Amino acid sequence: MRGPGTTVEAAYAAPAFGLALVGIPVYMHIPKFYTDVVGVEIAAVGAAILGVRAFDALTDPLIGVVSDRTRTRWGRRRPYILGASVPLAVCVWLLFNPPALDPASGAVWFTVSMLALFVAWTLVTVPYESLGPELTFDYHARTRLLGTRDAILLLGTFAGVVSPALAGALVPDPDDTRAVFSWISVFYAPLLVALCVWCVAATHEVARPATLREPTGLKGLGDVRSNRPFRILLASYSVGALGNNLPPALILFYVQYVLGSERAPLFLALYMGTGIACLPLWIRAARLLDKKRAWLWGMAINTGAFACVLALDRGDELAYGVLVVLSGIGMGATLAVPSSMQADVIDYDELRSGQRREGLFLGVWAFARKLAAALGVGVALQVLAGLGYAPSVEQSPGVILGLKLLYAGVPCVCNALAFAIALAYPIDRALHASIRGAIDAGRAGDPSADPLAWSRA
Repeated sequence: MRGPGTTVEAAYAAPAFGLALVGIPVYMHIPKFYTDVVGVEIAAVGAAILGVRAFDALTDPLIGVVSDRTRTRWGRRRPYILGASVPLAVCVWLLFNPPALDPASGAVWFTVSMLALFVAWTLVTVPYESLGPELTFDYHARTRLLGTRDAILLLGTFAGVVSPALAGALVPDPDDTRAVFSWISVFYAPLLVALCVWCVAATHEVARPATLREPTGLKGLGDVRSNRPFRILLASYSVGALGNNLPPALILFYVQYVLGSERAPLFLALYMGTGIACLPLWIRAARLLDKKRAWLWGMAINTGAFACVLALDRGDELAYGVLVVLSGIGMGATLAVPSSMQADVIDYDELRSGQRREGLFLGVWAFARKLAAALGVGVALQVLAGLGYAPSVEQSPGVILGLKLLYAGVPCVCNALAFAIALAYPIDRALHASIRGAIDAGRAGDPSADPLAWSRA
């Protein structure tokens, strides 16, 4: 079975660049912007992130189900990708351009803008991510397709990381943070729309076989729970995400207050650059070692290096830079390989249910991912507030210790647990071939059996 082709791969991957380009400032820079510049209390920012992300996560399965059941001449996913990209761009502009407000009003502006942004974000990202598994059913071709998407995501993440510095070159006073974030929104919001337009124009969803049953909507959540490979994959990823969302949210705090450095953009560039450079090697490793082994090796390298960050202190910039590069080597596997494994467990659902429900499964995945981010980041900021964090001043030893544990300790513990859970994941190359063979037999009206059932016998 052949892949979708280089042009389609590039067009499908393109929105990931725009989403990361906008998303990284939202996740990484906006909380500190609203606390240190707009003047919102850090506890209020943490509470808003926790509440908004938790609500946003609840909408993911719903939007996924709606897109599964959508029937238009343009397909199930592409109308949402295109239609929601414009309101998403508007919400980016509103969040990045707050008026001069008192702390209480600033908190309201932040909360409402974040809520609107993430609703629009869900309307784009859940159908967009659901489109990928539909473009090819080949075991290795989807690793290349989704790996390309995730490589572009990393590239967009890298650009998002350095965007404040780049935008600072466009304003008379680089320290005018409001002007910097305004320029970011002016450039990046329209670019996001343009990349979504390209994706919609260049990709085409596969024809739906006549034998497929109509998706059952949210009633299918029972099938999601009973899909053992998906449960294992989701549990491992979610536990890891609970910790992995902390470093991006806290790196600006960690580098400034623990290391005493102003080079956070450089360290982020090293991490992302290493991840981008090594990701093609992990795609190759997934073909040679199989997906699960490549994923486990990536987690081990990423976490093993990052655990050493706990030992660092003020002035340890060189050691931190080395550890960032070593950790970045494994990062590509932890991002790209699970995306391809998602598609494999969705194939297994088709065998069991006779339905194609990418939206439902990717919606549940997004729900877990966002809830983990909301809990991790929201609670972390609340903990820092409780320890006595105050912006732009020397922090107490308690805050410094808290930053170390939240930035490095908690993610490493979560990743160790995620590694242990992932060991039970059952689908490999041979088992997936059996699953696809059983699907084809069922579509032809021939008897078919669940190969995962006999593989456990």
